Amino acid sequence: MIENNTKKRKKWWYLLLLLLLLLGGYFTYRYFSQEETATVIAGNFLPEGKDASKMTEEEIANYAQTAVDKSQFNMRVVASANFDQATMTGNLAIQNPPSNSQPANVVITLDNTGEVLYTSGGIEPGEEIKEATLDKKLEPGIYQATATFQIFNSDTKKQQGQVKSALSITVE
Repeated sequence: MIENNTKKRKKWWYLLLLLLLLLGGYFTYRYFSQEETATVIAGNFLPEGKDASKMTEEEIANYAQTAVDKSQFNMRVVASANFDQATMTGNLAIQNPPSNSQPANVVITLDNTGEVLYTSGGIEPGEEIKEATLDKKLEPGIYQATATFQIFNSDTKKQQGQVKSALSITVE
């Protein structure tokens, strides 16, 4: 029985040794058969400065002023307008000065009811309205109204703000 156990142990040792040799051979093969890989760094990198220089304080101030000027909006509207009761046509003076960079739409509403009396449609910088016809018929009298300049982005055509002005409308 002792002889049988010894044979079994020897068999296990031989199997273990064979397994170790196989693993060693495998890892040796993997280690020596690997190709060397080079690390390549690709891309564009900002080169060192050559001819660039800092902007002067005056140039920066002019640039900032230009940006501010583009963001400002000046409106021109005559504070009183007269309309004929029969035709509802009258002298409505509205200007979008050429100094503006944004188009506008003017909506005139009655102060006491909020009803819309007139909508100008798009007015580009440098355009004006001298005469208009009201959308609502009014009885003779003097009405207090508000002219709302809806300011639009000239590129996206989306509204970006508004400015309001009081207006007196006389219907004769």
